[in-house]
Order: sequence, then C-alpha cells, then structure tokens
Amino acid sequence: MAPLKLISGNSNPALAQKIAQALECPLTKIEIRRFQDGEIFAEIGESIRGCDVFVVQSTCPPVNDNLMELLIMIDALKRASARSITAVIPYYGYARQDRKVSPRSPITAKLVADILTASGASRIVAMDLHAAQIQGFFDVPFDHLYAAPVLIQHLRHVKSDNWVMVSPDAGGVERARAFAKRLGGGIAIIDKRRIAPNEAVAVNVIGEIKGKDVVILDDMIDTAGTLTQASEVLLSQGALSVIACGTHAVMSGTASERISASVLQKVIVTDTIPLRDHCLNNSKIVVLSVANLLADAIRRVHQCESLSALFV
Repeated sequence: MAPLKLISGNSNPALAQKIAQALECPLTKIEIRRFQDGEIFAEIGESIRGCDVFVVQSTCPPVNDNLMELLIMIDALKRASARSITAVIPYYGYARQDRKVSPRSPITAKLVADILTASGASRIVAMDLHAAQIQGFFDVPFDHLYAAPVLIQHLRHVKSDNWVMVSPDAGGVERARAFAKRLGGGIAIIDKRRIAPNEAVAVNVIGEIKGKDVVILDDMIDTAGTLTQASEVLLSQGALSVIACGTHAVMSGTASERISASVLQKVIVTDTIPLRDHCLNNSKIVVLSVANLLADAIRRVHQCESLSALFV
C-alpha cells in the first residue's frame, strides 16, 4: 500500500491539525507564499513520489484565494509524482450556483468541478454539499460526507421529548427526515420566498410545531437573515423553543449580531469553516468538530474500504 500523506492549505489549518492527530499522521511540509502582486506560490517540502496525498482545504472566505491555493497545491503535487491526489474540501464553495436560475447566468458549481479535475485531483471528498447533484459534475470519484452523526450526537444530549425537525426550504426535507428518524419526532417546512441573492422572507410553516421544541436544519448559515426570521415565525405559531443546526458557518456580514439579537436559544455549527473573528464571543454559537469523521473517511479511502458504514 502506498504511503499516506496529509497536506493543509491556509483556509483551515486548525481542522487539518486535528485530522492529522486523529490519523496519527503528521502534516507534510509545504511552503505557501505570495508574490508582491498577490500571485500564490506553493512548494512541497518533502518527497511525495508514489504517495496517496490528501489535501485539506475549504473554499471558504476569502473564497477565490483559497480556491486558487488549492488548485496550485494540486498542480505542485501532480508534478511531484504523487500516486493519487484527493482534494478534501470540507466546505465546497460556489455550490449555490448549481443551475441556471435566469438567462445568461453561470453554473459555478460545475465550473469549479471542471477546474479541480483539470488541475490534477484524482478524487474529491466534500461534506454536506448545498445540492447533492453537484457530485455528478465530476468525472473523478466523489465521496459525499455528512455532518449528521456529529450533530445528532450533540442533540441527543439536549433533553427533549417533543422534537420537530424543520427544513428552511423544500430542498432540505430529506435532511430533516433523516434527523427525525434518528432523534424521533416530526418534520415541518418553512415556506419562504427568495427576493434577491442572500435575501429571503419566511412566509409560513407547513407542519405541526405547536408545543414542540424545534430544530431548524440547514447545510450552511450565511447571513442568518432567513434563520432569524424563521425562528420568529415558529415561535409565533406556538413552538416552545427554537435552536438551529448548520454544517457550514459562513457567517457573512452581520450574521453574528442577528443571531445574538434573535429568539434562537443556540446555533450549532461545525468547524468545516473556521469561525470568523466577529463570532468568537457569541455565546449562542456552539462549534462541533468534524475532524474525527473526516479522518475516518480519509483512512477508509486510503485503505479502499467502504465509507457508507460511517452513516448507517
């Protein structure tokens, strides 16, 4: 079996270090620096010839810098004769543009898939894609991981016999159903209208939430506008309490302030994206680590074992 090598970019070094500790595999030396004009340079600090290399890099803000850094690292690894190159992308950016929603608009999720493959990635590992069909945009093997086991384990320690899992839109119903199956309780859906990018209005609730403890489930929390509006609608219609779970803490703009001022009891996220500075002192935000889950997936990929056992 080829040696396993783990490399981290600059997007989420803390997560990469936790993965390395879980794998008992030190991070491979790499030098990443920028020229005066902003161009990125990457040089691998040790031989990786004939190795199975896993590159950990979320394409989170600054999205373009982190994406370009990932592509350059992959190119360097390819030219250094790595046996295989797996891009481990805990948060896959540009995923919200997964189809044409208006004339003459791009499909950036497909564009990013194409350039990752062209750069030399032989496999992709990502977590909680915004749209599951993005897997089909790739012509190389794609492993789609879910943060559900980590989130569900945490929710089991929150005492409640009246759970209702709420999807913030129709596209998240499958996620809500999966959580409800494991935690018990029902599901509901927020009927919302998107009036502009990053701007939606919660209109109504489909399902029974009166007298229930509600958990809003989403793949990402960006501006938190819809989330905070939805929590107010749910309480106004009889919910006892509202908490939220989101895999990716994008937290753009005034998201932290909105969460602090909201009726949400807490917001549970994971460390696929490092928590931004303005969120660090927010007592309502709880961060769970997916490092062990990612480490287990990397180990299974390297040893050619099934990943489905992680989510049974």
